Amino acid sequence: MTELDEYRGRKPAWCPGCGNFAILKTLKETLGEIQLRPHQLTIVSGIGQAGKLPHYLRCNTFNGLHGRALPVATGIRLVNPEMVVIAVTGDGDCYGEGGNHLIHAIRRNVNISLFVHNNQIYGLTKGQASPTSVESLTTKTQPFGVLSEPLNPIALAIALDCSFVARGYAGDTEYLKYLMKEAVLHKGFALLDILQPCITFNKINTYQWYSERIYRLEEGYNPSDRINAFQIALQWGDKIPTGIIYKRDKPTMEEKIPVLTEGPLVRQPFRMDKIVREIENLIP
Repeated sequence: MTELDEYRGRKPAWCPGCGNFAILKTLKETLGEIQLRPHQLTIVSGIGQAGKLPHYLRCNTFNGLHGRALPVATGIRLVNPEMVVIAVTGDGDCYGEGGNHLIHAIRRNVNISLFVHNNQIYGLTKGQASPTSVESLTTKTQPFGVLSEPLNPIALAIALDCSFVARGYAGDTEYLKYLMKEAVLHKGFALLDILQPCITFNKINTYQWYSERIYRLEEGYNPSDRINAFQIALQWGDKIPTGIIYKRDKPTMEEKIPVLTEGPLVRQPFRMDKIVREIENLIP
C-alpha cells in the first residue's frame, strides 16, 4: 500500500468541521489502496471550496476556471489515456456554471471520475444558493427564499445514460471510500455526488439532518436496472439513498478516436512534414 504521507500537500484552509476534510482524507486512503502514485494521477478542479482540494494533495493538478473542470480533464485524458484523471468540483461549480459541460461529458463517456462536493450552497463566495439548494432557503442574495426547484443531479445523469452514477456521504467515509474506488476503476465517465454539510452557511442540511435520512442501498440492489435506478434517484426528503445507483458498460470516447489506436498522443512522434502535406492536400 502506498503511504498516505506521499500524498501530503499544503495545510487545508477550510472551516473546521467542513465535510471537505473527510472527503480529502478518504481520497488519500482510496489512492493508497489502489496503489496510485502521485505522478500517475491528475486532478482537475474549478473554483470554490471543493476546487481547493488539489492544493492539499500531492499530485499533478490543473486548477481551472469556474465550471470548466471537465473540458480540461477531457483534454488531458485524450492526450494521455494512461493518466488517471479525476475532476473535483462543487455543486455550484459543476451543476451551475458547469452544467452544460457535465451534460456533454456524460454523452462522450470519457474515462474520467467526477467527484462533486455537494453542500447545497456556494461556500467560497459566502453562502449564495446553488442549483441543489432546497426551495425556500433564504440567503444574502435570496432574501425572499430560493424560488427554483433544486436540481437532481443523479436523476439527470441516469436520464442521460451516464455509465456510472453514485452518491456518497462525507459522514460515512468507509462507504465513501468504496464508492471512490469503484468510480476510479470504472471504465468510462463516473459521477460520484458526495453530500457534505457546510457548517458555516447551510444551516438546514447539517450532519444531524443527513444522519436521519441517509441510507445505503441493499447488497442485492441491481444498478443495471435503469428504470428502477431512476426511481431510486427520485428519492429525496425523508430517505436519501447512497451507493452505486446506476452502472452500465459502453465504449469510451478514447476507444472511438482512431489516432489513439497508435498509443497516447504524448508518446507519438511529432511529424511536421506529415501535417504540412495534409494541409497542402486541402488547398485547391
